[in-house]
Amino acid sequence: VTVVSGIGAASRRGILVKGGAALEAAGRLKALAFDKTGTLTEGRPVVSHVVALEGRNEAEVLRLAAALERRSEHPLAHAILTAADGAGLPQVSDFRSVAGRGAEGVVDGSRYLIGSPRLFAERGIALDGATEALEAVESAGETPVILGSEEGPIAVIGIADAVRPDARTTLESLREAGVGELVMLTGDAEAPARRIAQELGVGYRARLLPDQKVEAVRELVHKHGDAGMVGDGVNDAPALAASSVGFAMGAAGTDVALETADVALMQDDLPKLAEAVHLSRSAEGIIRQNVAVSILIKGLFVLLAPFGLVALWLAVLADMGTSIAVTLNGLRLFRAKGRSRGRA
Repeated sequence: VTVVSGIGAASRRGILVKGGAALEAAGRLKALAFDKTGTLTEGRPVVSHVVALEGRNEAEVLRLAAALERRSEHPLAHAILTAADGAGLPQVSDFRSVAGRGAEGVVDGSRYLIGSPRLFAERGIALDGATEALEAVESAGETPVILGSEEGPIAVIGIADAVRPDARTTLESLREAGVGELVMLTGDAEAPARRIAQELGVGYRARLLPDQKVEAVRELVHKHGDAGMVGDGVNDAPALAASSVGFAMGAAGTDVALETADVALMQDDLPKLAEAVHLSRSAEGIIRQNVAVSILIKGLFVLLAPFGLVALWLAVLADMGTSIAVTLNGLRLFRAKGRSRGRA
């Protein structure tokens, strides 16, 4: 009864809990990992710097970068498309997305790559000509996106993302609920990841590929027993599956993330995460109360029965009364009111 009541109360608040096991697991969380982009940050990054190399102009490299990113769903790709205004983009053939790294394609007979420095390092492409630009972008706490070919880089694009205004209060509410370790997992470079983590007061791990996020979540589960993951993208799905309970940001989340997660926040509202954890904690507490009360009353009557101190009507009252009491106690979750912004 308590589990059903908790799931029903959550659904009324725009929180979809996929079963009692997920509700109980959320109530036992000791650690929580977060994706950065679109979860702790606005997820609407903007292009703040464009450093064109090899004598090219900014408008030219932006159009080329936008053409390569046109088929991508990543927020960084959307920022580049917005900056280029999506007009007059060249055609791209033989396009290929490289998970967690970037993309590549052929434009006017030449193959170009766009993505993180890791993508170019794995292809053995030297970034010597872009060192100064990369240092300037990273020192500003921005995410660097490199555009280049097999011969070398031709532009460095700096992209910045703002922290959600309700992220700090949500994290504080989670700590109040007993979630002791909060850590941000991101594929971004060290500097922008450190800037966001310091602003929010959480731990972080940067430059992670999707499989490395999975390993980080598994480490948390091994360390704490119950650890969750919050994400919204395709790359987060494996980490969501590896956690004790996965939370997906519903409005901004991809179909894969929503399908994989155990709990879906049906609005793009981060405080709903803290509300879901507080509600699960309440359900866990009520379950413990009901079990304790039931054992206490039944145990008391079992001890009194051999001495002839229990009449039939008292036994019936104890049995039915206990059932009614724990049912009403479980239904209290329906009456619990959600806290305002960042509180459960």
